[in-house]
Amino acid sequence: MGTEVRPAFYALRPGGWRDYVTLLHFPYTLWNASYVALGAALAPHFRADRMLITMAAFVLALGIAAHALDELNGRPLRTRIPSRTLVALAVLSLGGACAIGVWAAFAWDFGLLGFVAFGAVAVPAYNLEWFGGVFHNEWGLALSWAAFAVLTAYYAEAQTIRLDAVLAAAYAAALIVVQRTLSTPVRRARRDLGTTAGVEPLERALRILPWASVLLAAALVSFRLT
Repeated sequence: MGTEVRPAFYALRPGGWRDYVTLLHFPYTLWNASYVALGAALAPHFRADRMLITMAAFVLALGIAAHALDELNGRPLRTRIPSRTLVALAVLSLGGACAIGVWAAFAWDFGLLGFVAFGAVAVPAYNLEWFGGVFHNEWGLALSWAAFAVLTAYYAEAQTIRLDAVLAAAYAAALIVVQRTLSTPVRRARRDLGTTAGVEPLERALRILPWASVLLAAALVSFRLT
């Protein structure tokens, strides 16, 4: 008898607390957090406390809320989390992220309200495929998960957007397109065909990419702190 293939390389055996760990998509949530660090570290004036606060908002919005809505929309990770719990997680987490953003706007710069508004719409629009799913594609993912994180973190530090921020956002978006290109055949193999045969090299790259991004962000933050 063969071993059941899990829907993602980071998915745990279904049931109980393991479903909530799986729901976090930990490597990808960490990857998104690294983009916050990247944007903050590139800003002309770096404040670690602002970076951490911005990172907390993104972990709530994308690490929890977006993934809860994604699981609600078709159960791609096959968790047993009740639908009402997924809705509650999404609403509370996205609400918490928006609350952090509004507080930051009043404390740092009102321009952040535009970023808060974009994020509040982008999370459900992408994961619930609003507007006919027009945003549910690789560029919608790249803009909302990557470029947006870099630009928000940079603006939180600098209260402006300069060319270096735009270039870093483009780099982050391009890397997410790479991730999407690799993950599409891997997801199809795991979730539809129940195998990883033939996609092992692609999945190995997917396992490495988040940590490469984290190391780059950590290097930049370390540089700014010393």
